[in-house]
Amino acid sequence: MAQQNWQVDGAHSAVNLTVRHMVISKVRGHFAKWNARLALDMGDLTKSSVEVEIEAASIETGVAERDAHLRSPDFLDAGKYPTLRYRSRRVEVVSKDRIRVVGDLTIRDVTREVPLDVEVGGQGKDPWGNVRAGFAATTSINRKDFGLTWNQALETGGVLVADRVDIEIEIEAVQQAAAKVA
Repeated sequence: MAQQNWQVDGAHSAVNLTVRHMVISKVRGHFAKWNARLALDMGDLTKSSVEVEIEAASIETGVAERDAHLRSPDFLDAGKYPTLRYRSRRVEVVSKDRIRVVGDLTIRDVTREVPLDVEVGGQGKDPWGNVRAGFAATTSINRKDFGLTWNQALETGGVLVADRVDIEIEIEAVQQAAAKVA
């Protein structure tokens, strides 16, 4: 089987994040605007590649004031660095339904290698005859590795915002028709 292009179904996909707040609770958010290019070889996933672009200003946590702070130079600096990017380097098969995608994540013009642990959800035909595939990916990054260092010490110990950011990505993709060679 050869590599084919797949289009992400935005209505059934998401890029979510979770960060500890004040050591005692978690704040959850997501990016509302992003796109991905998937070139998948479903017969040999090691021959696949992934590219993702995320609009930094599209971060949403449900609190307008916090969202504005996350877009500011204290965090993502969306005015200066409007796009977060992920580009795969390689794909490793871990088991029948698990792969590891190793790639470069760029935030604020800082690039670090980040592995994604991916559950392959399988594939099937939808009611309209399209082939769909599902993937659920997780990883954790240290935000300081990308220059996101703003914080505030707490009187009781600890800090306002944890360094660790947990990322969860849900993808439902639709196989695109193969290009015909003339």
